[in-house]
Amino acid sequence: MNRSLQQLQAELGIEFRNPDLLKQAFTHSSYVNEHKLSAHADNERLEFLGDAVLELAVSEFLYEMYPDRSEGELTKLRASIVCEPSLVGFAEELQFGAYVFLGKGEEMTGGRTRPSLLAYVFESFIGALYLDQGQQAAREFLRKHVFSKIPSAGKLLVTDYKTFLQEHVQQHNMGALEYRISEERGPAHEKEFIAQVWLNGERLGEGKGRSKKEAEQGAAAEALKRLNVSVETAQKPESQPK
Repeated sequence: MNRSLQQLQAELGIEFRNPDLLKQAFTHSSYVNEHKLSAHADNERLEFLGDAVLELAVSEFLYEMYPDRSEGELTKLRASIVCEPSLVGFAEELQFGAYVFLGKGEEMTGGRTRPSLLAYVFESFIGALYLDQGQQAAREFLRKHVFSKIPSAGKLLVTDYKTFLQEHVQQHNMGALEYRISEERGPAHEKEFIAQVWLNGERLGEGKGRSKKEAEQGAAAEALKRLNVSVETAQKPESQPK
């Protein structure tokens, strides 16, 4: 059972002017299909918008917070904040999964705790808040629930293997990376993706996950192992600014 969105607003101290936007942010496509609602009644379009709002707000915050960090370091930091594992953590802390409107099949298969679903709901909420109350309200929400979680030293929140692999390949002029989704398994409500990363016609790694992003991170992690690149080395601050 999903909790009342009125309860969520009370806990967050935010009251939506347009409650329909808030409901849409928490409406999964399985619920829309099951109840034969409008094709755009789910949260996918809001997730698209929220992703952009989140990236801009995080970029602005990091730019102001770390004036001495290079572009490369800021890019790593941003990637570690807006990647799926971090977004899942933020959504779990706010118990967003309890408020999602799901179809019965998605409910029975544990959709409320599925990482990709939680990450999308978090971004959808940001998109809805932006439309309802503007950029400043979205920024204040992120300041309280995201920016406050960033260590004062500006360390990465999670490991972003794709960024590390990309930088290693570029620094050594090894060529261009290409990610391919080689397989999709399972029913629509419980997809598993298989991703591969290729370099100059050679497959470097393969990974799997509940989302394409998660699968690609796994492929990049395997590629780094194959190239004997340690994440600890990759995470060291750049010695010279770009």
